[in-house]
Amino acid sequence: MAKPQPPNSTPSIVNRDGTINVRRLGLKRVPFSDIYHRLIGTTWPRFLGSLVLFYLLSNTLFASLYLLEPGGIENARPGSFGDAYAFSVQTMATIGYGKMAPVGAFCHLVVTFESLFGMMTTAVMTGLFFAKFSRPTARILFSRVAIMTVRDGVHSLVFRVANERGNQVVEAQLRLWLFRTERTVEGEQVRRFYELPLTRSQSPVFALTWTATHVIDEKSMLAGATVESLLAGSVELVVTFMGIDNTLAQNVHARHGYRTHDIVFGHRFVDILKVDEQGRRVINYHDFHHTVEQKEKPSTA
Repeated sequence: MAKPQPPNSTPSIVNRDGTINVRRLGLKRVPFSDIYHRLIGTTWPRFLGSLVLFYLLSNTLFASLYLLEPGGIENARPGSFGDAYAFSVQTMATIGYGKMAPVGAFCHLVVTFESLFGMMTTAVMTGLFFAKFSRPTARILFSRVAIMTVRDGVHSLVFRVANERGNQVVEAQLRLWLFRTERTVEGEQVRRFYELPLTRSQSPVFALTWTATHVIDEKSMLAGATVESLLAGSVELVVTFMGIDNTLAQNVHARHGYRTHDIVFGHRFVDILKVDEQGRRVINYHDFHHTVEQKEKPSTA
């Protein structure tokens, strides 16, 4: 397996998993203005945890309101928060067991608002669940490292991509970008982006693995690159993937970042494609990220 290079001193813009490593300050934010996008984009454990917490706190609020009117709930123990909470749950969920009922004017008013609140929250939660379940996502596997190697007799930057799902992704497209720190004539430090062309940037059927290759010639931004030069420029590579999910007929996308310590010189990827006895192609994902040392070590382009 390849040995990683020393880490960059400059924080990356794109993390390995494709998320953005940026902290935003000074923006005016309206409370709950982006709550829909946050819930749709968050993980399932956080999504479910947020809904459960919201449900528990809502019932706690209404239960506290019911206790403001002593004796306002029929058949409830006087001052019992547990009974008031159970009555709130029954009201919000429109269960109506028939054991407890509002008798005071204030409690009737709270029941009215809670019933309306329960219908609205049920509709919103149903919409959120459907939107999150139906949201098209791609399970694209990127190799942990990118390698500087000799491929087809020329110096190249190579990385692997594969589809972890059994579905078909048609019209798949890959784009490779190089981010590096530069200084302007005036001495200002800026972060600039350059697209690195791939020998094949599209695939009609993304069924097997995809070995993406960027040829390092005299026109390449990686020409003459070494570990030291990559570290000096705080270089990072960003890969973007787009395609159409054949099952959902919707666009899917993914993104992955490589830092300088993820770029390995003088290695090649282990072959993972074979043919079984029945004539079918077999992909061995156990060796997907593995590399072996190459006899010719292209330390520079």
